Amino acid sequence: MSVPLARKLITSTSPKSIISEQFRTIRTNIEFSSPDQTIKTILVTSSVPGEGKTTTAANLAVVFAQEGKKVLIVDSDMRKPALHYTFDILNEKGLSNVLTRHQNHFLALSNTNIENLFIIPSGPIPPNPSELLSTQKFEIFLEEVKELYDLIIFDAPPLLSVTDAQILSHKCDGTILVVKSGFVDKVDVLKAKTSLNTVHAKILGVVLNNYNTTNSNYYEYY
Repeated sequence: MSVPLARKLITSTSPKSIISEQFRTIRTNIEFSSPDQTIKTILVTSSVPGEGKTTTAANLAVVFAQEGKKVLIVDSDMRKPALHYTFDILNEKGLSNVLTRHQNHFLALSNTNIENLFIIPSGPIPPNPSELLSTQKFEIFLEEVKELYDLIIFDAPPLLSVTDAQILSHKCDGTILVVKSGFVDKVDVLKAKTSLNTVHAKILGVVLNNYNTTNSNYYEYY
């Protein structure tokens, strides 16, 4: 069963909720994580499938856009794309078209119903996603969008499934690792961290997802 759109984009549908406030806290932490460097490109990934990386990437994009930044979110998971479902748009054209046909990114761009937020879905699934991300075409695409947007967020495949996220993490200013509490093994999280360290990725931090705060003082405060 699909997750209702309101739950996926809670930062848009319920901006005053506790969860939305947590996404704004993550936004603040990212902004202060590198005082000597402007973070323009962020990769969001996870260790294994099902940890909520796409929902996390989408809501982070929303809160940055709400701050007034011009944000582009890109579905770079060209194997099992999901971002177009989150934003309820078509996936007829996207990143794969830009990289295989050397198209201008504007041809793959879609508007969202959120001010300042734009999206490029994955497009048709290609036979060689990791190779496409390693090409000069991707470098050209990256430089192009960095000139036009304040922030670009990439939703990437899980680290332990394929090499795509490793390739992208090396090209981005920072990487966020989403960890689903009670779901993923600690060993897999450590493997994912090692794979990022191997390519000298800059890890901005970890987002702990699905954590039960029922018994915490923080929960009682709210």
